[in-house]
Amino acid sequence: MIIHDHGARHVAIIMDGNGRWAKKRHLPRVAGHRAGVEAVRTIVRAAGDMGLEAMTLYAFSSENWKRPEEEVSDLMGLMKRFILSDLDEFAANDVRLKVIGNWRALAPDVVALIENALDRTAGNKRTTLAVALNYGAQDELVRAARAAAAEEGGITAETIEAHLDTTGLPPLDLLIRTSGEVRLSNFLLWQAAYAELYFTDRLWPDFTPADLQAALDHFARRERGFGGL
Repeated sequence: MIIHDHGARHVAIIMDGNGRWAKKRHLPRVAGHRAGVEAVRTIVRAAGDMGLEAMTLYAFSSENWKRPEEEVSDLMGLMKRFILSDLDEFAANDVRLKVIGNWRALAPDVVALIENALDRTAGNKRTTLAVALNYGAQDELVRAARAAAAEEGGITAETIEAHLDTTGLPPLDLLIRTSGEVRLSNFLLWQAAYAELYFTDRLWPDFTPADLQAALDHFARRERGFGGL
């Protein structure tokens, strides 16, 4: 059953476990990444149904370049196919695409695809899907601090926040990590300051709308004091 009274507006997910999912099935890692893309499609559809205004997914970190070249190439190919094949679905479901991270440093053909997708979905209003590509939170904070330092007011919490990649999105309410790992892995470090954290052993390709609902139910039961009583 889908409920909307969970109170969350913005959920972020560290999508972990594609490789382990494939290994358990004696499949190549790329098969896990393909299954992970299908999970993305299912969860993004569910996010809108569950009344979420924004969802941020950790798709490719700045540290992922250390992975084998073949795997990086497979990931980039999957990402391109996802953008191309899902643009019409974004339009049909009123989903706006946002990309965070240093994505303009990616290959020119990927950058062109992203720019087109951002333009095509800019007017959509139901849900914002923010995809973190070539993203690292420490790099984001350095970039934001440099931009803030150039302003008249200098570096303050407010000027840094104004220059974060997530500017324009609601504050982060809930951060989910799949596959049983319990760390943030350089993801949304500033934004997660008062977010609720939810860790599940479920591998990302097996993560379902019911799992997302369970995380939102958990969030709804939390009392958030934001440092107060």
